[in-house]
Amino acid sequence: MRISLDDIGGSALTDSHLDIPKYEESSDIPITYVPARNTVFLSFALAWAEVLESQSIFIGVNALDYSGYPDCRPEYIKAYEVMANLATKQSIQGNKLNIHTPLINLTKAQIITKGLSLGIDYSKTTSCYQANSDGEACGECDACVLRRNGFVEVGI
Repeated sequence: MRISLDDIGGSALTDSHLDIPKYEESSDIPITYVPARNTVFLSFALAWAEVLESQSIFIGVNALDYSGYPDCRPEYIKAYEVMANLATKQSIQGNKLNIHTPLINLTKAQIITKGLSLGIDYSKTTSCYQANSDGEACGECDACVLRRNGFVEVGI
């Protein structure tokens, strides 16, 4: 089965007709919000967890430094967990599912520090919304600016 968020569009990250903006301070939900992206990810994870009879799903959403995405908030995750426990056979049979969000209340600096303690080589990672074909970041989009600010705060 192949499903692509590109087919849905509605975001500068999934619709090639929309430009990815440079970083800007705003309280509005940005054009880089992908409609229901984490709902889609969690739905696939929920189905797979049920097949595996797992009672845990982990997702790396972050609420503190998030860019205005509504599906990165703790109340969204809690609501999804309630729905998952109403909607699955294993939950009805007494095997409650838990959604774990280990990064949800961490700042970017705290996430970077945690990664360093785990041996993450950040030179092999990117957060960029429009990295080039070699994986090099643009340095100007929201994701790049938030990441850079996190590294600066850590002293790197």
